Amino acid sequence: MKNFTAVVERDRVTGLLIGYVPGFPGAHSQAESLDELNANLREVVAMLLEDGEPKLEAEFVGTQSVAVA
Repeated sequence: MKNFTAVVERDRVTGLLIGYVPGFPGAHSQAESLDELNANLREVVAMLLEDGEPKLEAEFVGTQSVAVA
């Protein structure tokens, strides 16, 4: 079992949720619900892993709040 962190955003125009795995080319999808998005991302990542271990271009570290006056 491999675990990947996905970033999830909502598109303001379509209202769809968009998810991607940072640094993993091609590991992205969209959906109307979080459950659907998670299923879509699992499917995409599984297909990408069929080609072998990915060489991630970046590593998700976390989020940070930035205050600007």
